Amino acid sequence: MVNNLTVDAAGRAFISHEEDEKLAEYADVGGVKTIGVGHTGRDVFNGEQITESQSQALLSKDLTGCEAAVNRLVTVPLNQHQFNALVSFAFNLGPGALEKSSLLRFINDKQTDPIVLKDHFKMWCNVNNKPNDSIRARRGREADLFLGH
Repeated sequence: MVNNLTVDAAGRAFISHEEDEKLAEYADVGGVKTIGVGHTGRDVFNGEQITESQSQALLSKDLTGCEAAVNRLVTVPLNQHQFNALVSFAFNLGPGALEKSSLLRFINDKQTDPIVLKDHFKMWCNVNNKPNDSIRARRGREADLFLGH
């Protein structure tokens, strides 16, 4: 394994901002029951309310699998902001999306063209098979973070 990183405070803040932490259960843009910082699953129920501390604990738990996936899948060295950007991508879409993405192949092939990199991020902008402007904008911010902007 080339990388053995975890999301730092800046990465947590980025993901929390992108996911728009909410302490009451809500349906996300795809209609999935969600709470906290993008937490989904069978443990989220209608009308649920949690504290900020509980939300952050869920985020820590949820990030673990995404961090492990990025560390496992990326075969080139990453710096912290690149890692944070890819964990945000995997957190939002699921690690499986990263694994099958042309973005991962582009990065692992050591390609560096920033315009092409942004295009690979922005390919993943659909919600329920339809392009979504807010997700497209998020992919742009993730690409910018990856590029250190």
